[in-house]
Amino acid sequence: MIKVKNVTKYYGPFLAVENASFEVGQGEILGFLGPNGAGKTTVMRIITGFMPPSSGTVEVAGYDVLDQSLEARRHIGYMPETVPLYGDMKVVDYLDFMGSIRGMSRAYRRTRIAEVVDVCQLGDYFGTPISRLSKGFRQRVGIAQAILHEPEVLVLDEPTIGIDPIQVVETRQLIKELGKERTVVLSTHILPEVSVVCKRVVIIHEGKIIAEDLPENLSARLQAGQRVLVEVKGPAPEVMSALRSIKGLNEVTREALDGRDRYAIQSRPGVDIRDEVAKLIVSRGWSLLHLQAIAMTLEEIFLKLTTQEGEVP
Repeated sequence: MIKVKNVTKYYGPFLAVENASFEVGQGEILGFLGPNGAGKTTVMRIITGFMPPSSGTVEVAGYDVLDQSLEARRHIGYMPETVPLYGDMKVVDYLDFMGSIRGMSRAYRRTRIAEVVDVCQLGDYFGTPISRLSKGFRQRVGIAQAILHEPEVLVLDEPTIGIDPIQVVETRQLIKELGKERTVVLSTHILPEVSVVCKRVVIIHEGKIIAEDLPENLSARLQAGQRVLVEVKGPAPEVMSALRSIKGLNEVTREALDGRDRYAIQSRPGVDIRDEVAKLIVSRGWSLLHLQAIAMTLEEIFLKLTTQEGEVP
């Protein structure tokens, strides 16, 4: 549904985005992840036709956002980081106004306003001036206007920024529901957002796409060897000594936990040590309480990629 190819954007002499390329499939929720100032909002604005790239192309639903701008925009719902709401308008009047400027007929607007108000749980605020709404409900109004015309593609730029924890959870659930029927690009610098809502991530740093994959695949490619977490009930010095005697280990660390000990073991690349660890512990007569291979968390992936040079191999 979305194809971004070799997109570069300059603001005067400043290079904001450099040669960015990625695709988003139909019915996919993509997390567009990066630290503040990485270029996320610039890419979102280019995808939605808000601004042109300096070079490169973007297609949405088969339409070029530059050469076929109106056709492309008909398939896009966009919620910018700062939603352009009119505080003196009531929720229903604002949505009616947004529908009219999109060319929706009066009858179609009435039907869709009722539907999006229900989806976004705005029924109690139907006739409330927007200026009286909390930040979380103003965000919901922003999402409502973005889906009013039933777009196939939904672009959300930092949709949960500045709202309270309860509203964050509710907004994330709303996004997941919306993603069941349309393609969603979710731009954020909040890592739990991506973990909860998105299955695939694109990571941008200093204007460059440095990773694009499923989080578990990124973990496998970045992780130097296997990490295993073991909980053992036994004499800690002897357990530590025995674990360190296993060939192929890089590191063993210990943490005490209420009468038992947890050991984090890092093996060398290509070495699966779980079977040997289990056999060793059982053969010594110790109690093996837990053994688990651990993948890198999204936070660890993000930090590793944004604090070192280069892209994912």
